[in-house]
Amino acid sequence: MPVTRRDFLSASAALALAPVLGDRAVAAPLPREADIVVIGAGAAGIAAARRIAAANRKVIVVEASSQLGGRCQTDATTFDVPFDRGARWMHNPETNPMIRLARSAGLDIVTAPAGQKIRIGRRYARPGETEEFLAALVRANRAIDDASRKADIACAAVMPKDLGDWAGTAEFLLGANFSGKDLKDLSVVDKVRAQDRNSAIACRQGLGALIAKLGEGLPLALSTPAQRILWSNRDVTVETASGKIVARAAIVTVSSNVLASGNLKFVPELPKRSLDAAAKLSLGSYDRIALEIPGNPLGLSRDDVIIEQSNSTKTALLYGNIAGSSLCTIDVAGSFGRELSAQGEKAMAAFAVEWLTRLYGSEVGASIKKTSATRWNASPFILGAMSAAAPGAQFSRRILTEPIGAMYLAGEATHETLWGTVDGAWESGERAADAALRRIGGAKEAAPETPAPAAKHKRRTPRRSAEPMN
Repeated sequence: MPVTRRDFLSASAALALAPVLGDRAVAAPLPREADIVVIGAGAAGIAAARRIAAANRKVIVVEASSQLGGRCQTDATTFDVPFDRGARWMHNPETNPMIRLARSAGLDIVTAPAGQKIRIGRRYARPGETEEFLAALVRANRAIDDASRKADIACAAVMPKDLGDWAGTAEFLLGANFSGKDLKDLSVVDKVRAQDRNSAIACRQGLGALIAKLGEGLPLALSTPAQRILWSNRDVTVETASGKIVARAAIVTVSSNVLASGNLKFVPELPKRSLDAAAKLSLGSYDRIALEIPGNPLGLSRDDVIIEQSNSTKTALLYGNIAGSSLCTIDVAGSFGRELSAQGEKAMAAFAVEWLTRLYGSEVGASIKKTSATRWNASPFILGAMSAAAPGAQFSRRILTEPIGAMYLAGEATHETLWGTVDGAWESGERAADAALRRIGGAKEAAPETPAPAAKHKRRTPRRSAEPMN
């Protein structure tokens, strides 16, 4: 079965407006005005800012955390290989502009593993058992697809009752591992509309590294959380601890959980219609436990993906020997993952050891040299993993694309089919930028080059060269 999941700071008041230059940033004063201000420097915000800058309009990106990327973060220092702490995959290489941009930037694009191995206790599934599992997945997907044509109900309500020993595994893969939510909390329509994601593609240097590369040269105000946004049909004022920015339009790319939390203040308040939509698109839970396991005691191949036959959703997905290294990651998600993450990194590491021991033997624990774990639900500027529509609420995604005065919302939650992906976030940022540019009059003609001074003539005073346009 193809792998199609990405599986996916306290703010300082210091000024940090900076075109990003590799790992360095050059501080500069926060501007008082811009054509368009972008809130958030994740994939959606960077996509929007690039589009606006290409139109020769003045843009500033205000980011609450100390680094850009949002839910695309690559850890290149903890272990001997870069690994993505959040979004891991891109999709649809024939049409995805990010893949073209990655190649143009000199980054390495690689295809995801072609399938998954299944562990049944201390052994791998036999061919016949694997066929049974795949048949169970087909039946479950068909039931969800059929139900979506009649009503937008919970996926759990239509799951076949005859999945037997594969029920827990199927529920984990189709629900928690796909969306960060259990099937009882996931809309059948949202699930079906998200199925057009082929050819999972990764960036060898990491998706976080890719977003950072694509953000180079953009004006970024890092460690500068927006505190209040005053909006109308005419303009927008963004208030930060470092000052105010007045703009003709704004693109807000914060997560649906941040939007619904009220942590970012709007004056006047956002329409109830928009707030309700954000609440119905709440973020699921998806975290990654990284383990350094030298010597390959699990006997894994390069980039192996392992799942287990489970009688419940208290299970995980193993991505082993990443890029041929000794790094393995264990993904936990859904309600079980949320509960585990809330207990802290120690509990997460303990679960990882217990889970691996159950599948591979007691010697595994002694082989682990270093661990690290994400806790996206506790990240104050994100508050979760990816959006997933509640039963009956798939229409909420379209609501979030509606303009709010001079503001436009963007981010993966606003994409009706590529929700939960970095691809969807990028596309939504470009869409919002196009809408904002139309509002302010479209692209601005580039200033002409200053002509060389006219040649001197004995009887004529040379003319001044033309002043560049502002």
